[in-house]
Amino acid sequence: MIPVARPAAPVSTGTGCAPCHHGEILQGVFLDADGRRCAGLVTLPMAGPGSSAEFVPHPGTAPDALTVAPADRTKAAQAAVLAVAECAERAGLPCCGGELRISGDIPVGLGMGSSTSDVIATVRAVADAYGLRLAPETVARLAVSAELASDPLMLDGRPVLFAQREGRVLEVLGPALPPLVVVGCTLGGGAPVDTLALPVREAADADIRDFERLRTLLRRAVATGDARLLGEVATASARRGQQVLGHTEFDALTAIARRVGAAGVQIAHSGAVAGVLFDAAAPGLRYRVRSCLRALDAHGIPATRAFTTFTTLKEILDGPAHRGGDRPAGPDTARRPARLPAL
Repeated sequence: MIPVARPAAPVSTGTGCAPCHHGEILQGVFLDADGRRCAGLVTLPMAGPGSSAEFVPHPGTAPDALTVAPADRTKAAQAAVLAVAECAERAGLPCCGGELRISGDIPVGLGMGSSTSDVIATVRAVADAYGLRLAPETVARLAVSAELASDPLMLDGRPVLFAQREGRVLEVLGPALPPLVVVGCTLGGGAPVDTLALPVREAADADIRDFERLRTLLRRAVATGDARLLGEVATASARRGQQVLGHTEFDALTAIARRVGAAGVQIAHSGAVAGVLFDAAAPGLRYRVRSCLRALDAHGIPATRAFTTFTTLKEILDGPAHRGGDRPAGPDTARRPARLPAL
């Protein structure tokens, strides 16, 4: 057999993309399978905004000879260096520098996972340049190494309890969230939140018990498709988050949710984005959503967009439901959120 010559370095431009999320449904400190305490979260996925990355390798240059545009995407730059080392070793090729270009439309600082989306898109672009496709677990490990904590945007959209500082799944809660309609809004005037500047409060034993109770309730809500129960969990988690965030509009937001018959509210625990959660099967849903929008406007809370946690017929007819190559095919495939027009 004649040996096939392998290239000395990646020569093709690699591309990658990643979605965002709409803040958390649940966040706290939980126990893993070994009974060890772990910070964890369950995010609310949202289709629509996302990050795209393009990596142009420069063979023969040093791995740290990397240019990034925009230049302030330092976490993505670190992810590119780590991904090059990982992919070069797997492909049996030398490391090299290159040019990284990032684009996207995720608002920064609102708690929608903009930095994680940049990082994941970057890792995927580097892997593509090396002709590889990395497993979600590997992408998660690289993302945590690049930014210290990562959202689970590299996974398939199923609701999971994710240890954001360790890059691992603590529990798969089920195949999909209950059908919800979410009316998104921003608090605090939409001002960005500096996550690293937030005070850190050590979780006591009583806190752990409360978080584990909410975890059990959320597991039940997902298993039974109970949107109301999920709303109760999200509201309770959001209320606990106010001990740190202290949004002045929180009481008004929860009062609006009760008045219009919503299932509850969710708030990004590291940002200003929030959502009023409606059971998609609730009677008079259109009237409830309109009433919610009027109430938000009356309280000076800007509405952003509405979306769902389930795939609509329109999405299926308009194009492939699966984009980005991160969701397996099959009857158990998790349903992607569908995007409704911005408000």
